[in-house]
Amino acid sequence: MKPLSTVILTAVFTAAAAIAAPALTDDLGPDKAIELVEQGTIKHFKELNKVALDLHPGANIVDTELEDNYGKYIYKVELRDANNREWDVDIDAVSAEVVKNRQDNDD
Repeated sequence: MKPLSTVILTAVFTAAAAIAAPALTDDLGPDKAIELVEQGTIKHFKELNKVALDLHPGANIVDTELEDNYGKYIYKVELRDANNREWDVDIDAVSAEVVKNRQDNDD
């Protein structure tokens, strides 16, 4: 049997990790996003949108958001193509490199 102090410490560290994990990915508001573009920290949204649209010609942008994901700026784009399929495209907002490009199967 484990000593009570070990059980308590394990519970405390588990709870702390659960509380801290959501804070590692933050949705950035429009003011912060514009500030990052103006500072030259991230690419302009027109350029990032073009990267996503070039992957799926004829698609339309449904939604976008900028996240700070563990210190890396990720621009998330949701697209809908001509066949009404939705695509999730994640782009590194600093380099404009595509990080994820997959069909959205969420119903």
